Amino acid sequence: MQLQERAVSQITAVFPGTFDPITLGHEDMLRRACALFGTVIVAVAVAHHKKTLFTLDERLQIARDALADLSNVTVEPFDGLVTEFAVARGARVMVRGLRSGTDFDYEFQLAGMNRHLRPEVDTVFLTPDARWQSISSTLVREIATLGGRVDGLVGKAVLPRLIAKVGRA
Repeated sequence: MQLQERAVSQITAVFPGTFDPITLGHEDMLRRACALFGTVIVAVAVAHHKKTLFTLDERLQIARDALADLSNVTVEPFDGLVTEFAVARGARVMVRGLRSGTDFDYEFQLAGMNRHLRPEVDTVFLTPDARWQSISSTLVREIATLGGRVDGLVGKAVLPRLIAKVGRA
């Protein structure tokens, strides 16, 4: 078993997303991914196709601050195909989160296409702790924008920036 544990600890994994903003659900899955893989790269999408609340630089810094206590995490931007980013970084695994059956349908198709593009990169699915299964960045942004409480949905590194961004005191 020690040989297998060592082999896993040498694997680099990529956890891609927009992270607008990073939520406690993301943090939960990233912390568990860090226990499984030697290096986890949080790949923050440039996201040209989305209108993000936070700029790319803000999303990168917020993620770095939120995950600062994890010694085997790096946070990097990516543009284009995440599979190409993963291969360029020497990653053998892509970590994706599943909250529901709806997520599974989409993620299953995405994993199949990613495997078609780069068969050497496997996809591993993680589910968040039950406390975080209904959280999404989209819902967090909407709740915050409408004046609702998001303090139980995002971490301490995120909350003040989110409140400042939506213009609440």
